Amino acid sequence: MSESFELIRGRREPEAPALTKPRAFIKSYGCQMNVYDAERMGDILALEGYDVADSAAAADLVLLNTCHIREKASEKVFSELGRLRALKQARRDAGRDMLIGVAGCVAQAEGREIMRRQSAVDLVVGPQSYHRLPDLLRQARRGGPVADTDFPVEDKFAELPQPTERQIRQRGVSAFVTVQEGCDKFCSFCVVPYTRGAEFSRPIAQVVADVERLARAGVREVTLLGQNVNAYHGKDEHGRACSLGRLIRRLADIPGIARLRYTTSHPADMDEELIAAHRDVPALMPYLHLPIQSGSDRVLAAMNRKHSAAYYLAIVDEVRASRPDIALSSDFIVGFPGESETDFEATLSLVAAVGYAGAFSFKYSSRPGTPGAERSDQVAEPCKEERLGRLQALIDEQRQAFNAGTVGRIVNVLAEKAGRHPGQIAGRTPYLQAIHFDGPTELIGEVVPVEIVATGPNSLSGRRVDERHSAGECPN
Repeated sequence: MSESFELIRGRREPEAPALTKPRAFIKSYGCQMNVYDAERMGDILALEGYDVADSAAAADLVLLNTCHIREKASEKVFSELGRLRALKQARRDAGRDMLIGVAGCVAQAEGREIMRRQSAVDLVVGPQSYHRLPDLLRQARRGGPVADTDFPVEDKFAELPQPTERQIRQRGVSAFVTVQEGCDKFCSFCVVPYTRGAEFSRPIAQVVADVERLARAGVREVTLLGQNVNAYHGKDEHGRACSLGRLIRRLADIPGIARLRYTTSHPADMDEELIAAHRDVPALMPYLHLPIQSGSDRVLAAMNRKHSAAYYLAIVDEVRASRPDIALSSDFIVGFPGESETDFEATLSLVAAVGYAGAFSFKYSSRPGTPGAERSDQVAEPCKEERLGRLQALIDEQRQAFNAGTVGRIVNVLAEKAGRHPGQIAGRTPYLQAIHFDGPTELIGEVVPVEIVATGPNSLSGRRVDERHSAGECPN
């Protein structure tokens, strides 16, 4: 999963002198799908007449778009709500009101508890119901609080308003598109099946229409999102289930789309069509996030991962045979209940065997209602801390080695935005590495040949090169 994001989304328009538009502030935590959801909630609120607030203090509506994956997620939400309660009271004392809403996976899992513990909350909405925000806000204004954590029958995506071209352009040349939600795997550490529901895949035509709309507004790179994205099985125009590999081939034909990515995947769903797409589709970037969580078969079985370490390594071999230059990343959980030192050593051995360009690693933390939380053989916190430190040291060593190995290479970089310094451009390599190089802002949105000249702690430095001298040297 990605690091926490704070999002401010909406439509900035000149205000009429005699009118004051309500303002909304959305703070989003966790995964890329929450980033996407926050953007769509911003689209809904813009149609409801909301402008953007630069902070919670300036907002008439504050939405916390929560994530249940990170450790102590609920505690962080309640801590934030405590601060918002004081802010709400201060605004009320000044004659101004504020609505407070909680959305996302913590809302879905703990909506009743949120309402019970924090009376300042006006609405709670789960990730499958945020298309109902306008009605929920009207109910809350009439005297809430109100909650909607159902799994509605209607297609949420068909109900959502489409962003305007201006909104799309404000968000940049890279965009997320959710194509699949939910999960049927029921890993014993995970709440996703309970907060996002069963697997659901959007029809191909709906996804294509979204990506075509993004491309017309100048988006060059699209990342396809799903809790289990490679389990995608959306229907085509003939009503037949379509794999993620087939969807990728269809999207690659859309004019203007230079790059495609997808996340997050399950090893058991890496089928032949998807692996072949890495070989055959130039727009599909040579980067794969493929979580395994542990290198121990005993722990994998306890996690209900439905695959072995050997199976995972075989998939890695197949993907690399199809696309030799592919960069891999993964997710790891350290200290799952019952994990022994031998089990942990198996994880270190697997990491050493694969060689990752990066990875996310976490200490196990129990989630109420999951099988892992009920086990009596919890690993002691100091042991988890020590093992996590060893794992992260190895992963960071591999990340730095991968980055160092790209120095001197010429790669195609998507110029995404102005850099931190005047005359500088920031972008991403095909391997998802952040890179900056000198160039005019007119390059934003272009795919530019860049020689990687140095590595830093978190990004690379590059030098733009003449395209005439880089033919045949640049991976996509």
